[in-house]
Amino acid sequence: MIEEKGRILKEKSLEKTPTGINGLDEITYGGLPQGRTTLIYGSAGSGKTLMAMEFLVKGAENYGEPGVFMAFEETSEDLTENFASLGFDLESLEARNKLLVDHVHIDRSEIEETGEYDLEGLFIRLGLAIDSIGAKRVALDTLEVLFSGFQNEAILRSELRRLFLWLKNKGVTAIVTGERGETSLTRYGLEEYVADCVIFLDNRMEEQIATRRLRIIKYRGSKHGTNEYPFMIEEDGISVLPITSLGLEHEASMERISTGIPRLDAMLGEEGYYRGTTILISGTAGTGKTSFASQFCQAACERGERCLYFAFEESPYQIMRNMRSIGVDLQPHIDSGLMKIHASRPMVYGLEMHLITMRKLLDDFKPDIVVMDPISNLINAGTQADVRLMLTRLIDHLKLKNITTICTSLVEHERTAGVNAEGISSLMDTWINLSFFESDNERNRGISIIKSRGMGHSNQIREYLLTDHGIKIQDVYLGPSGGLLMGSSRAVQEAEEISEAVTQKQNAERKKRELENKLKSLDAQISILSSEFEMQKEELNKLVSEDELRNKALTNNRNKMERMGKADKS
Repeated sequence: MIEEKGRILKEKSLEKTPTGINGLDEITYGGLPQGRTTLIYGSAGSGKTLMAMEFLVKGAENYGEPGVFMAFEETSEDLTENFASLGFDLESLEARNKLLVDHVHIDRSEIEETGEYDLEGLFIRLGLAIDSIGAKRVALDTLEVLFSGFQNEAILRSELRRLFLWLKNKGVTAIVTGERGETSLTRYGLEEYVADCVIFLDNRMEEQIATRRLRIIKYRGSKHGTNEYPFMIEEDGISVLPITSLGLEHEASMERISTGIPRLDAMLGEEGYYRGTTILISGTAGTGKTSFASQFCQAACERGERCLYFAFEESPYQIMRNMRSIGVDLQPHIDSGLMKIHASRPMVYGLEMHLITMRKLLDDFKPDIVVMDPISNLINAGTQADVRLMLTRLIDHLKLKNITTICTSLVEHERTAGVNAEGISSLMDTWINLSFFESDNERNRGISIIKSRGMGHSNQIREYLLTDHGIKIQDVYLGPSGGLLMGSSRAVQEAEEISEAVTQKQNAERKKRELENKLKSLDAQISILSSEFEMQKEELNKLVSEDELRNKALTNNRNKMERMGKADKS
């Protein structure tokens, strides 16, 4: 809104026509300028004709806007056959008056340039085509063939201006394609100044890898993305990867999900990862990075979640075979459609093409869980800085969709400061490091959590085993000197402690038996003494009784004698 002399004026915005091409409408903020001409130029094979035709096809199918495609190089039959391979049924669209494909044959030998020569005949033919189907969109392919017979530069420039003005006056949204020039954007060096929007398509080779890029050179009256954007020609048309925002605006979920390994859940605050976070599992070769990722996928699928696995090192069949050796069977989840493994060599094409492919698979499969195994292999398709930028873009997209992501990374040395891991560790919410520990001529595996944002986590290094029933994380086991024991050293120490415990138990049992026998002996002695006590007591009682009887008899005799003495005196 604009305030002018106390009045509120509504700010005018340029009306746009959506292209329907994946990603292009996003970086143009709505599409191409409505009722104006857009120039698409580039070298041979860059995709100019395809973009122009897809603009018409998507307009007819998705937006109900008929279109006219006027070709000056390929015949209508060739175009129909070529685009059928991309799923574009031009014949059906023409039969329904949604599309009109017209081939104008121009033979340079038949052109006789004079001061009166102009494109009036083309305007008449194009006007009839537009009116016949009520076209809203027009594509002209290509300018170089149309103007191949012109030698007079003044006439050429005049007719170009007139062509663009005529299209604008017809009120159609037009695309005109052109070849890239040597000293200017296009061969004639004028179209870019006449067109309201100019898009450059490039198909470049870098280190023997082909990469397609798109750039909006100018867009009158509208903001637009100014970067180079990778795009890919797929089986259903063009896909452009928009990188217009790498902002930190995604929401943070409070939901926790299991890692699939109970002891690892315990190390991560008893509950596992936060949903929607990014986890890095780093380690040297053979530490089991893929095993950790696969067991997480299995647990996710068992919860009914969808899992998309990007493999850059092994084929899907090799991954499934290897994981069966630790009791992780991924085949049922693939058969059920909950899991999909996409395997590709990093050097097949550039990082941007990998990014587009991954974005498309994400949009099609709509996973809850994503695994990239290993991201360190992507260094074969670009520099470390390129890999970091590519992963930043991808992770930003994954976080916006609240997708939990596991990334594995190969480090070259037995230390956490591996170059490949450190380069992208700042992008990760949780970093788990797997290491080998050598002692007593053997190598054992240990796991530690370097960081885990937003949760309490263990700071201990724990041994883990790859068993027939999955990954088993052991409790911390300290030796007599306080050091962490693993493998055979732990087994020997455990055996010694078990032996010592057995010996102690045996000694305790022997001492118990001795004490029990001694108690029995004492009980026997007590029994004998009790018996003797009773006998002595009984004998004593007898003697006391006898003594009492004697005393009683003596008492009676004394009493008798006293009575007799008293009698004699009387």
